[in-house]
Amino acid sequence: MFFLTPVLVAVVCILIVWIFKNGDGSSKRRKGEPRARAEVRPWVDEDLKDNTDLHQGEEDANDWQESEEDVEHIPFSHTRYPEKEMVKRSQEFYALLSKRRSVRFISNEQVPMEVIDNVIKTAGTAPSGAHTEPWTFVVVKDPDVKHKIREIIEEEEEINYLKRMGRQWVTDLKKLRTNWVKEYLDTAPVLILIFKQVHGVAASGKRKVHYYNEISVSIACGILLAALQNAGLVTVTTTPLNCGPRLRVLLGRPTNEKLLMLLPVGYASKEATVPNLTRKPVDQIRVTV
Repeated sequence: MFFLTPVLVAVVCILIVWIFKNGDGSSKRRKGEPRARAEVRPWVDEDLKDNTDLHQGEEDANDWQESEEDVEHIPFSHTRYPEKEMVKRSQEFYALLSKRRSVRFISNEQVPMEVIDNVIKTAGTAPSGAHTEPWTFVVVKDPDVKHKIREIIEEEEEINYLKRMGRQWVTDLKKLRTNWVKEYLDTAPVLILIFKQVHGVAASGKRKVHYYNEISVSIACGILLAALQNAGLVTVTTTPLNCGPRLRVLLGRPTNEKLLMLLPVGYASKEATVPNLTRKPVDQIRVTV
């Protein structure tokens, strides 16, 4: 019995630790979302998380590049319009953007690359945290690469629709007549994949903090959508869930870039249709204090 005592003590200690940890975990889950429910949400993945955090203090400070301490400030040049012209311009811009729709039927007719460059330059005027400009726009025209992108996305999207998304999400999408078949990834003459840079890399090789990288790139995407509408092109905003790492490898992008959005771009096909949807009136989206 003397020799069994240490063994029994060890077993009892293990049981106590197990009970404590299990009880603590259960308590935490009761306070928040159930663990099983959270794991099935496909939008909670590494590529769709904003990696702007404050954990860099835990890492070697020598790995991070210090920001520029001094930047010249110059006089601001701005055009101010008379009130009537302001109203007119704002109405015209609204009228243009109100015609923007998500179009899934895209012609294979080629579009001028100068236009694509111009709309990307326009997107690049977006504000960003500490002017870090944490975006990369990858333009894909090669038919073979486009098809590989389609294969990756359709493979994952089938799993999303059948397993990950859940009944409610799939039901909500029925009115839009969408599924995991993405023919427009082949037919659209241009695919624009927008990556957020979770951190930058300085010429010295040190990392640069990219503050609010997801918010900054999302604003750039909004401006890009407006620029495409202004140029007479169509697109549909897609967020290829669970495809980011494979697409990043396919396109040879570095690990500090995470896929945020993919836009198939081109002219609407002659057979294109869109759901007959309405938008909320201004009194439902604007609050004046």
